[in-house]
Amino acid sequence: MQIISLLLLSLLCLVDFSSADISAGVGICYGQLGNNLPTPSKSTQLIKKLKAKRVKLYDATPKILKALENTNIQVSIMVPNQLITNISTNQTLSDTWVSTNVVPFYPQTMIRYLLVGNEILSNPPNTTWFNLVPAMRKIRYSLEKYGLKKIKVGTPLAMDCLESSFPPSNGTFKSDVRDKVIKPLLHFLNETNSFFFLDVYTFFPWASEPINIALDYALLNPTNVTYKDPVTHLTYTNLLDQMLDAVFFAMERVGYPNMRLLIGETGWPNGGDIDQIGANIYNSASYNRNVIKKITAKPPLGTPARPGVNVPSFIFALYNENQKPGAGTERHFGLLYPNGTNVYEIDLSGNLPESEYKPLPKPRNNEAPKGVKLYCVAVKGANRTELAGALDYACGQGNETCNAIQPGKACYKPNSLEWHSSYAFTSYWAQFRSSGGTCYFNGLATQTTKDPSSRSCKFPSINF
Repeated sequence: MQIISLLLLSLLCLVDFSSADISAGVGICYGQLGNNLPTPSKSTQLIKKLKAKRVKLYDATPKILKALENTNIQVSIMVPNQLITNISTNQTLSDTWVSTNVVPFYPQTMIRYLLVGNEILSNPPNTTWFNLVPAMRKIRYSLEKYGLKKIKVGTPLAMDCLESSFPPSNGTFKSDVRDKVIKPLLHFLNETNSFFFLDVYTFFPWASEPINIALDYALLNPTNVTYKDPVTHLTYTNLLDQMLDAVFFAMERVGYPNMRLLIGETGWPNGGDIDQIGANIYNSASYNRNVIKKITAKPPLGTPARPGVNVPSFIFALYNENQKPGAGTERHFGLLYPNGTNVYEIDLSGNLPESEYKPLPKPRNNEAPKGVKLYCVAVKGANRTELAGALDYACGQGNETCNAIQPGKACYKPNSLEWHSSYAFTSYWAQFRSSGGTCYFNGLATQTTKDPSSRSCKFPSINF
């Protein structure tokens, strides 16, 4: 009887851990690219107030890990991209990283996931790609060395790891990484019972094709819009399920039909630049609330291709981060403003009824502006040294970007740094916007509808 009791106890322990490991629940991504964010201790209080079950960090900041002690919040930490190559060939370096960034905080801080790098396949082709799995194996060995076997090792990839995602049944990994990166990665994740971490945003495909993709379909709002996969005949009622199933089918195609998926990031921007449609509080709240409702549903909903399967998830992000580079939406994914107040009401536990939420401000930018001209000008009071550097960058891109501000040309006068920078920024943006150029320049530029042209100098513009 004693032996049987011990066996039953062991089995219960395994079940407890397994169910806790894959339980449905929503976490929050805690980014720190802001110069006005609350302290780690205050942030931890705010995370608890949001009722997050998990928190994902993009490093292993000691003060944050200390603040998360004894909170019962599962924590994900990250090895930075720049260390991957060195760790992949150096077990001592891996051991040192784990002994410094994990051992002092575990188990008081519930570190459950150790992510190696962040979306490295989204960067230009480089040797880091092929060092990823060797580095993950080194980190896994280090964790085992220190007796930390419950911590899962993974790496977040974005949807651009796929060569094809439509229809979902045609989900296929990129051919240049499929055999040398993806297959070894899936083999490692499978043998260690870990997750395929996926960063997935319906906002970006919708924003690039707002005519062909219904907004409500992208927001997971109830709608009559559906899509039937012509191969599987599965019916989709929202874009998120389509994207997730494309990855499930891609994994199945290379021999891993039962790989567990974890959404490492998802969300919708609550604001953005003038030219970015759909980025508003109403849509952000609708999407995130709908995702939470889907993920926390009991019994689990899963996806059409994987019905009833739990998909643990992280919402991006905790704060609006004012130092994130890129388009304006990048700085407006937060559930909270930097002062700690809510951008809109939200409950990550999924327990608060929708009827309890206050009305949201109606969206005003769900369609592209018509008859509007946009310009990109220097921010007033910008640091002059940084502004000069940005001016040199814009002019250095070629395509006669700055010909008009050369001595004797139409836009040379007034001969001021601000004037020349505004022209250069607008000229650069007009030429390179279609290929990813933004009106940001590390916070030195801003969009405006006010034409800065003078009688003799005509600024180029973005026309809607």
